[in-house]
Amino acid sequence: MTPEEFEFLSDLVRKRSGLVLSSDKTYLLESRLTPIARKAELGGIPELVTALRADVNGSLASDVTEAMTTNESFFFRDKTPFDLFSNTVLPHMLANRPQRKVRLWSAAASTGQEIYSLAMLIDDCAAAKGWAFDLLGTDLSREVLERARQGMYTQFEVQRGLPIQLLMKYFKQVGESWQIDAKIRGMATFKENNLLEPLTALGKFDIIFCRNVLIYFDQPTKKMVLERMADMLPEDGCVLLGAAETVVGITDAFKPVPGARGLYARNPEVYAANAGSPASAASARPAAPARQPLSAGLSKTA
Repeated sequence: MTPEEFEFLSDLVRKRSGLVLSSDKTYLLESRLTPIARKAELGGIPELVTALRADVNGSLASDVTEAMTTNESFFFRDKTPFDLFSNTVLPHMLANRPQRKVRLWSAAASTGQEIYSLAMLIDDCAAAKGWAFDLLGTDLSREVLERARQGMYTQFEVQRGLPIQLLMKYFKQVGESWQIDAKIRGMATFKENNLLEPLTALGKFDIIFCRNVLIYFDQPTKKMVLERMADMLPEDGCVLLGAAETVVGITDAFKPVPGARGLYARNPEVYAANAGSPASAASARPAAPARQPLSAGLSKTA
């Protein structure tokens, strides 16, 4: 790959997805885009670049962008955000939404594990019975969203972070795969969306999960996305970011909630009472299942 080809491709990916590729990512570009070129019956990267120059907004450009985005996800990933949701965010919403409705957005839904993890926590929460929870998952990739809608996972995928109690309660085995219960699937909807584009069409939310996305953006893009998200939230709305992400030094639209790593709010004081104090939310949060490895007592035909 020539420097000119790398510059063109990295610029296309950045403009379409926000992903910033440094010059040491040449091998990554080649390894991910060579199969795209072959699928399009093009000779290689030079021919791919030529085709893209002729149509930078076509389906081939979409395929290139999807190939470069990272779609790794697993159930209850990193654990802390889900504990914060159960112990801090959910109790606040249940105490401060007289209309008994809550909207939540998973802004990088991938194959659905994050939003389904949240749906299981909500369903398992006695205090949330009778409430209306509208869960929206969005992603840039049409392919991963289709997988999310199906709610079908391999045994390897359900062995990553999912407590065995929840597997037994919410999944059924289909061949060598596991499908999440229709009730949980019905709690979530999925939609293709690009965080670089205006977000107003998605509506307003109470809670936003945007984890492990901003790390791939440059500072101006992080600021733009966070401030657009702040406009979509009420005064007591919040956003949960990944462990390596922060709003500090980027925007004043959100502030860290003390004692709650990864939780940022427009008015953090409204969450301060519950942050770091699980006992204060005991009546609202679901029982925390013991995290036994799924490999114990399970087989592909069990």
